[in-house]
Amino acid sequence: MNKTPYQQCSKTVMDNIADPNITFDKNGVCNYYYEYFELEKKHIKKGKEGLDFFNQKIEEIKAAGKGKEYDCIVGLSGGVDSSYLAYLAKQHNLRPLIVHFDNGWNSELAVKNIERIVTKLDYDLHTYVINWEEFKDIQLAYLKASVIDIEAITDHAIVATLYKIAAKHKIHYSLNGYNIVTEAILPNAWVFDKQDAVNIKAIHKKYGSVKLKTFPFFEAWKKRYYNIALKIESVPILNYIDYNKDAVKNTLITELDWKDYGGKHYESIWTRFYQGYILPEKFKVDKRKAHLSTLICSGQITKEEALEELKKPISDQKQLASDKDFVLKKLGLSEQEFDNLMKLPIHQHTDFETELKSYFDKYPILKPFKGAYKLIKPKK
Repeated sequence: MNKTPYQQCSKTVMDNIADPNITFDKNGVCNYYYEYFELEKKHIKKGKEGLDFFNQKIEEIKAAGKGKEYDCIVGLSGGVDSSYLAYLAKQHNLRPLIVHFDNGWNSELAVKNIERIVTKLDYDLHTYVINWEEFKDIQLAYLKASVIDIEAITDHAIVATLYKIAAKHKIHYSLNGYNIVTEAILPNAWVFDKQDAVNIKAIHKKYGSVKLKTFPFFEAWKKRYYNIALKIESVPILNYIDYNKDAVKNTLITELDWKDYGGKHYESIWTRFYQGYILPEKFKVDKRKAHLSTLICSGQITKEEALEELKKPISDQKQLASDKDFVLKKLGLSEQEFDNLMKLPIHQHTDFETELKSYFDKYPILKPFKGAYKLIKPKK
């Protein structure tokens, strides 16, 4: 059987390892390079246009929150993007309610960063602590299902929690830390739809053992209700400013005594272990390629600098050993049990029930229109 020869994008560091969907043009440029600039053109606002739009949105938020205790909500993990959101809100005299979602995997550094930010900026903090036994059971179910996007359950629950708390306080704006210039590139083969509650329930139904009584599911109808009936808007405010990763880190360090984690989303011990061990060992995925390629496209680093970064080990071996011991103990797994899970055949998320399958099974008359599903599917 012939193996596809290795190929790396001539512009970025994306390659055809663990990515069946990557394509290259005659000049060796991959599809992600072109897709980045399409997303930038669609979502990024630069110069005077960006400044005007940013200021307009700030004034909208203030007006909607007039007379209320808070005018917006900010989910704070302690990472770069969310920490800068909190800082920006203060700089522009917004009155956010800060919400931290605690899934049991916070690093000590993350906790300290959150404490520093909330204290220095004088914000109210609401910490939502998820039911650990339920959350652990879903994580174990995902490991048993052998699907790639185990992070989907955290991302799903965070959004559900933010919307629920915003609704409780009659807040109409949620500041969203997602940004094109540092996060746009991410192969579909490496992730799954974070908002697909049907998929989470299906995987847990097959492999879970604990009844989910409190897990914050975010079904499609709930999103529609929050968006349309309650008029809660998620605002990707970082797309409307000049957002440079290194400059932002320096600001956070100088102004808020923030400490760097050394990796994207490494404020979570689980994420650090997942990205540093599970993804590369089981799925052959090195997410640094996507993160670095995005920074290349946004002009924040060169390809040469990215290649030098990729020469470094994905994880510090001493830290990795410590993380592995901690993760296995917290999940109640022996090393042999975990190794057996790592050796299970890989499954696709679509091997289980999904929102798409569920919708068209419920309404068979619509099956011929599956191609138009994007028109009714909630946006991510």
